[in-house]
Amino acid sequence: MSRIALFPGTFDPVTKGHTDIIDRSLVLFDKLYIGIGRNVNKQPMFSEKQRLRWLQEIYAGNPKVEAVVYEGLTVDCCREVQANFIVRGIRYVNDFEYEKAIADMNRSLQGNIETIFLTCLPQYTSVASTLVRDVLKNNGSVEQFLPDAVNASIRSGNLI
Repeated sequence: MSRIALFPGTFDPVTKGHTDIIDRSLVLFDKLYIGIGRNVNKQPMFSEKQRLRWLQEIYAGNPKVEAVVYEGLTVDCCREVQANFIVRGIRYVNDFEYEKAIADMNRSLQGNIETIFLTCLPQYTSVASTLVRDVLKNNGSVEQFLPDAVNASIRSGNLI
């Protein structure tokens, strides 16, 4: 049986914190789906197409990684891509408490799905998409927090 995982999030924008978790997950799983979730409670800064393109560009040539857009329950997306694992990144203790509650709910809904928590590297603990968007909105520099593909498109203004 293949070890297939889903790493869900909004990825608005994709940060080095995200790619750190993705890269470190690749040794654990045979296939990793990056699930760009539609959240009706959030108004994204970047389009789904843009976020999908960034992930495809960053992981071009890596057959173990595939990005998908989904709506609804994360466990339904897991079922769709045949994932038995959900990967979540943890920065702080309060992240764990929040993520554990979600993991417990997901396990109640779909008992065969296990959530794997990975702590981020220390240099990424303050890298959150929300903070990056705030810096961007105020014309600050975010280059140190973003992968090259994301920086290049933001710098050039070639966003979709």
